[in-house]
Amino acid sequence: MKLAAFNAASAAQAGAILRPCVDVRRWVEEIAGARPFASEQHLLDFARHAADPFTPEEVEAALAHHPRIGESPTARTAEAAMSRSEQAGLGPADATLAAALADGNRAYEDKFGRVFLIRAAGRTGEEILTVLRERLAHTPEQEEPIIAAQLRDIALLRLQGAISP
Repeated sequence: MKLAAFNAASAAQAGAILRPCVDVRRWVEEIAGARPFASEQHLLDFARHAADPFTPEEVEAALAHHPRIGESPTARTAEAAMSRSEQAGLGPADATLAAALADGNRAYEDKFGRVFLIRAAGRTGEEILTVLRERLAHTPEQEEPIIAAQLRDIALLRLQGAISP
């Protein structure tokens, strides 16, 4: 969607564009309420500020919509389509890597009680596996800000892809 159309859209229409980026009600409402934006960069700067920080409750709610890394979501929603695109390079071509990611996902979920979240876009499966293994050594307190930062990065990438100048 063009920025001018986003600026002119109703609050409900703007929310429908923003929600697949990250389903955090406060973030969606703040951005929709701050329109119009003079430029795409102004929109992204505002969105970054609104996402910093996401509260632990907002992170938990948003994580409910994220698939496990390496697993392609099957839903036919805009958010699922974005996840499939972001994880396109993590297909089942390498069975050893897929198994290692699945094992890492299970270990992460057992330890932290939530899915492992990482901005997958632009990363190889091997890079993601390395980061997953590193983050498994963290405490929950160390993981909290990392998860929020990854969620923010994902939201901004998705927003940048959804709105064009």
